[in-house]
Amino acid sequence: MGQSCYLAFVFIRSITMMMMLFSFVRGEVVKGINGLDKVVLRGTRGSSAAEIYLYGAQVTSWKNDCGEELLFLSSKAIFEPPKSIRGGIPICFPQFSNHGPLHDPHGFARNRVWSVDSDPPPFPTSSANKAFVDLILKPSADDLKIWPHSFEFRLRITLGPGGDLMMASRIRNTNSDGRPFTFTFAYHTYYSVLNISDVRVEGLKALDYLDNMQNETRTTEQGDALTFQSEVDRIYLSTPSNISILDNGKKRTYVIHKDGLPDAVTWNPWAKAILDLGVDEYKHMVCVEAAAVEKPITLSPGEEWRGSLEISAVSSSSCSGKNAPRKLLGN
Repeated sequence: MGQSCYLAFVFIRSITMMMMLFSFVRGEVVKGINGLDKVVLRGTRGSSAAEIYLYGAQVTSWKNDCGEELLFLSSKAIFEPPKSIRGGIPICFPQFSNHGPLHDPHGFARNRVWSVDSDPPPFPTSSANKAFVDLILKPSADDLKIWPHSFEFRLRITLGPGGDLMMASRIRNTNSDGRPFTFTFAYHTYYSVLNISDVRVEGLKALDYLDNMQNETRTTEQGDALTFQSEVDRIYLSTPSNISILDNGKKRTYVIHKDGLPDAVTWNPWAKAILDLGVDEYKHMVCVEAAAVEKPITLSPGEEWRGSLEISAVSSSSCSGKNAPRKLLGN
């Protein structure tokens, strides 16, 4: 009887370890700034890598095979909860900006500690030859006081064999009282650029946008591409699945592919004073965010929403230019 119990224990432990391995492949959890846990993913070939803090499930670093940093992280970023981290890819949920009932303009997911998901459901994309981690967030008692809805937010962050970065979100309404809930969402991505004045965002021509510099006045984009000569804060509506950012200074193009996220937020604060942003650091960043803002998402109990982002970085240099993007502009 004792031996049977022991064998059962070993079997369960083995299954648990296999599930953990499935949820966390080719990576490790290490201590980051101020002792916060972070996951380091390493590419299956070359030296591409990504770092994800469990605080906020926030990607703070994404490097190509040359070791070049592709995301912007402020030199004054604060790694002390409950402050959000300035840079990388913060996750805005259950609210983007002021589009929702919360006082926090970007929701609370970005300043909560997430867990490694030991039992994730199957994700639609293959994980073969990719480094990935599965994370999960469920509301605490304090969260339910702020936003009285039960949910499961599952997130898979993947580093592809070519160095592409992918984020796939699954949000499920787990309310037991039959109530639906509504939310807005964004992957608030900060891209590293040489000089914001030499940056073009393509794929937005003739689209309507809400201009936050003019109290969300609805305007139509007249230019062939969005360029930056002063502060920009816009929500482009019903955008294509593919958008590109051309950084002429670094001779690099970011190709963004998104699913389930119809809008795109573009932002650069220019010389506006921001506590956790260096004085001239606005010159070296641009935010282009895959988002769902204009039409909030509503889920009934048991329903699930999915939204994903895939980013490729293509350079004309001999090192990081060897991988062409799989997704091209034009749908």
